[in-house]
Amino acid sequence: MGVSQKKTVFFLLLILTFAFRESYGNIFLPPSRVFIGKEKFEQLIKLAKEKDWASLPLGERIVQVGLSLVGTPYRHYTLEIDDRIESPSVNFYAMDCWTFYEISLAFARMLHYDEKLWTPQTLLKLIEIERYRNGECTGSYLSRIHFLEELFVDNQKRGLLVDKTRSLHGVPIHREVREMTAGWHQYRYLRNNPSLLPAMARIEKRVSQLNVYHIPKNRARAIEPKISNGDIIAITTHDPHSYTSHVGIAYRDQKGILRFLHASSTHHQVYLDKRLSGYLSSIPSDAGIIVVEPKEIPVELLYHYPSQQ
Repeated sequence: MGVSQKKTVFFLLLILTFAFRESYGNIFLPPSRVFIGKEKFEQLIKLAKEKDWASLPLGERIVQVGLSLVGTPYRHYTLEIDDRIESPSVNFYAMDCWTFYEISLAFARMLHYDEKLWTPQTLLKLIEIERYRNGECTGSYLSRIHFLEELFVDNQKRGLLVDKTRSLHGVPIHREVREMTAGWHQYRYLRNNPSLLPAMARIEKRVSQLNVYHIPKNRARAIEPKISNGDIIAITTHDPHSYTSHVGIAYRDQKGILRFLHASSTHHQVYLDKRLSGYLSSIPSDAGIIVVEPKEIPVELLYHYPSQQ
């Protein structure tokens, strides 16, 4: 390819990227990098129409989407898609525990809107609203919320969820969070930008000071009847430097058993696991659970850009 051809291709990619950002929200990388698995997305849209998922309450929609993703391969660090530039992203072909629950949630929320908004653009915007501090990706790795306990506080403050843990007789826990700075070499962005570590340490200090409650796992069975289909279940850990170690979705099966639906590193895929309380009992490092109930996102937020205020 000659120099002039390379310039032409670069220019076209640049135009495409800016056009994508204009229609999708704060997207800072090309479409091929941030939305993987459009064929799977379209299959889910078709299934949602056939099964009329849009008529279901949000929690029921979440579990239907989650169940449709069972068997999707598990992959660590699916959000680490660049060396420096942070961007909302979706990958339907490989998921970790966090991206599984957020894709299930965002897709379910999308179905609340008119069908003309059932698009990759909308899905990415809903991911951005939930995943980033105050609902806005700035292109910086630090604008992403890296800790579930912080995300729950941020999202509850904005009316996007209700943390039910305390009302379910949860008890306070405290951790000196060090997860990101201690394991910085595992994260592509931090390996390539070690100058971010002091700021990340400040974030960890702030997260350590949050008022976090959990339900100890020996009490989980007693409160299972009060957990609803589609509630998000974050699993707390005994690790003194992390609050949570895993996350998934509550699913009450046809027999009334509350089971744990999650992207499992043990099973190497999205997996419908055993009874929630039994799952917790089987893992010594699990300390308990945080239970949150997601809410719908008003359609107006799709067109709201905090930085423009």
